[in-house]
Amino acid sequence: MKITQPQLARALGGERPLSVPLISSWESQGAPKIPPAHRLEAYAAFFATPRSVTGGETRLLSTAEMTDAERQAKLELTRELMRLRNDALRATSVAEADEISESLSAGPWRFEDGRPITIVCAQLPSDLREKMPYADRSNPDYIALYNYSDLDALFELHGHIRACNPTSQVNLRVAQQLASDDYTTHLVALGGVDWNQATSSVLDSLQLPVTQVASSEGACFEVSEGGKKKQYRPSLEQRGSQEVLVEDVALFARARNPFNRKRTVTICNGMYGSGTYGAVRALTDARFRDRNAEYVHDRFAGSASFSILTRVKVLAGAALTPDWTVPENSLYEWSRSES
Repeated sequence: MKITQPQLARALGGERPLSVPLISSWESQGAPKIPPAHRLEAYAAFFATPRSVTGGETRLLSTAEMTDAERQAKLELTRELMRLRNDALRATSVAEADEISESLSAGPWRFEDGRPITIVCAQLPSDLREKMPYADRSNPDYIALYNYSDLDALFELHGHIRACNPTSQVNLRVAQQLASDDYTTHLVALGGVDWNQATSSVLDSLQLPVTQVASSEGACFEVSEGGKKKQYRPSLEQRGSQEVLVEDVALFARARNPFNRKRTVTICNGMYGSGTYGAVRALTDARFRDRNAEYVHDRFAGSASFSILTRVKVLAGAALTPDWTVPENSLYEWSRSES
């Protein structure tokens, strides 16, 4: 039975087929790319049974659908493919380093023009800063970063952007201290419109169909499309006397900078800090950034602007990186083509 790359791309991608060039890169004789481990598990599931192809249509059978013999075949294939992958990684440590470098240089956080990048956060309100040690400028142990909100997201993103753009100037700003020149750089806004004036200004200028609103049922993201509005809210549970966040909603948006069309503006904004952190980690987490970057490229290549409204699950206070290739994690997507 002959399996073509388009057939395999459909089977491995499910509702959102993988790109044929991606499959081709794994099978290339001249410059092969080592497939990620989760793709090899899917390969094993596909080739474990001829039932993966029925009537010319391809699909992956779940483990529950497989017979004992098929499950055993999948296990053996997985072991063989993983062994081969490990051998290849050990034999190509330099290539692996190159792969990491390629990952950093090819993702959405790489700005090829080498121009300055400004990351802007909200400034914590004065009543909160007054409760914190070392947030007073007159204190000999004054720490400037204590003025910033979303420190988890800021710390994660600053290091990643510096690694992706080693020759670019990367500025940190609180929204209240943005200079006019900051607005015309590659601008990255972290956090919501309640505290971050830059996020609010940029969202107004971009006219996205997604807005952050306050309602009688609590703050939420609201999508306006085709004359209809739909709201997306975080999920909280009452545990004893405490309300606990179990799932946040976050917005990742990229567009031309409305204040300088040769630069970009990016928004990472959750209803809570966990959402903002999750939106950042989607494209910085080494385990997920390449597949999410590939997803963004496949979905939005050629778009002047796009946005993804995503779930961010929270376990024991820890925000989990969203995998955008899983359909249920992407709540709403929008793009605008190049004009």
